[in-house]
Amino acid sequence: MRLNTLIAALASTALVAPAVAAPLDAPTINRIADQSFQHSQVMQTAAYLTDRIGGRMTNSPAMREAEKWTQGQFKGWGLSNVHLEGFEFGRGWWIENASVRMVSPRPITLRSIPIAWTPATTGTLSAPIIVAPMAKERDFAEWRGKLAGKIVLVTYPAPAKDDEAAAPFKRLTRDDITRINKVEQPDLDPDFDKPRYERTVWPRKLDAFLKAEGAVAWARMSYRDNGLVHGEGYRYQVGDTAALPGVEIAAEDYRRLARLAKTGPVTLEINSNVHFVDTDTKAYNVLADLPGSDPKAGYVMAGAHLDSWVAADGATDNAAGSAIIMEAARILKAIGATPKRTIRFALWAGEEQGIHGSDAYVRQHLATRPLNADPEKAALGPSFNSRTYPVTKLPGYSDLAGYFNIDNGGGRLRGLYTEGNFAAVPMLKDWLSPFEGFDATSVVAAKTGGTDHVYMQTVGLPGFQFIQDPLDYGSRTHHSSVDTYDHLRATDLRQAAVILASVLLSAANSDKPIPAGTTPTQPNDTDPFRYKDPSKD
Repeated sequence: MRLNTLIAALASTALVAPAVAAPLDAPTINRIADQSFQHSQVMQTAAYLTDRIGGRMTNSPAMREAEKWTQGQFKGWGLSNVHLEGFEFGRGWWIENASVRMVSPRPITLRSIPIAWTPATTGTLSAPIIVAPMAKERDFAEWRGKLAGKIVLVTYPAPAKDDEAAAPFKRLTRDDITRINKVEQPDLDPDFDKPRYERTVWPRKLDAFLKAEGAVAWARMSYRDNGLVHGEGYRYQVGDTAALPGVEIAAEDYRRLARLAKTGPVTLEINSNVHFVDTDTKAYNVLADLPGSDPKAGYVMAGAHLDSWVAADGATDNAAGSAIIMEAARILKAIGATPKRTIRFALWAGEEQGIHGSDAYVRQHLATRPLNADPEKAALGPSFNSRTYPVTKLPGYSDLAGYFNIDNGGGRLRGLYTEGNFAAVPMLKDWLSPFEGFDATSVVAAKTGGTDHVYMQTVGLPGFQFIQDPLDYGSRTHHSSVDTYDHLRATDLRQAAVILASVLLSAANSDKPIPAGTTPTQPNDTDPFRYKDPSKD
């Protein structure tokens, strides 16, 4: 669509939109569109974060560079109150270089990556492998006394399956969006955190067992095929460092090793040249403001996480979201927007390790809740401290009038999840109404999780996530070794910046605040007659 045709469509739609919570006036929408389509910097921002800085593991040197650079951009565009807010996180970690080679029965380089926050090898480590799949403590008995001096392949080498899933690159249809427009009632099981707890502590138990048995390293199989590797690991806390080097090997290469091990000895070489960084155990959120004209009106906020994994450059997860947030800030400053409420822009840290950055912001500015009664669970981070009660509102609680999050890859925006906030539906629909030509006006009731709006919601504040076209986010790029700039689409990011800037300005100027949720209290068990299922132990 030509720019002048698009602007005319936006303007005409804005003029006839229903007046429940009026969107921006047409000239303002036109100026936002002009800035994004004719003067965009969103791809330059995304390229710097990905090509220049690269993967931004929390507290790594690359993340420190990203914190510094993004602050400089915000200041250069004229944003106010640009600053860092720190919170205790743990050790930094980064990869200088690494490789895994099979040296017998024939030499071949394997597609692989060190597991995050595992220690380095001392030079090149060479040892025979043993395929010893372990998923529960009860599996240890089978392998006790057999692992000394070995590189242990700890994943069951599941055979390849026919790929019968949907196309790996996808844009949402109207039917797709209709299917997600539903709310699932919660299943409030008092033991809700048991599976997550077991997944969290299992790597610690496995590492201790392998060390005690004299293993020299371990390897796991990638959870995706097609040569992709990821390398997620979570032993970042001070005093909780893994004992053994660990690597993830591409599924096809891992299966080859397992087949060969059935017929004779196999020897691997692992060179993991990785580094811990302990100069500063705090992680930092980057914050910047577009000041409002009414100091008593509070603020609206948009955020995306700046950190990423390091198998690649963290492009779709989440340089894309960070670039959209920054571009919306640049656009609103460039057009001389003067909102009633302050608009705050946040680039979060530590999201990939458990949504730490936004949780820290909530606890510092908005509301607190007690730590888990189990000290071991309390020490494991935000996800184990998000369903404790009571919720205690801080003085700044009512200042936050709404939060909008972007973290679903690099696809164009298609609307908003209300996250179960039914009362907000009419207002959000009105603010999106000018963008029917973008097919971006859907407001669905469904909840989403796993990213930085979650802890706003858990204390009753209005937090929302944008609906985005998935593209190849779930199938290829999420956390993977191909999450690079080439998987971003400039037209999608420019469109997203227009919508985000417009929604933020509408929210900042609205006479009516976005309806908030209720302040949560201790819920009842939704099935008081449930029995424990022994098959799940």
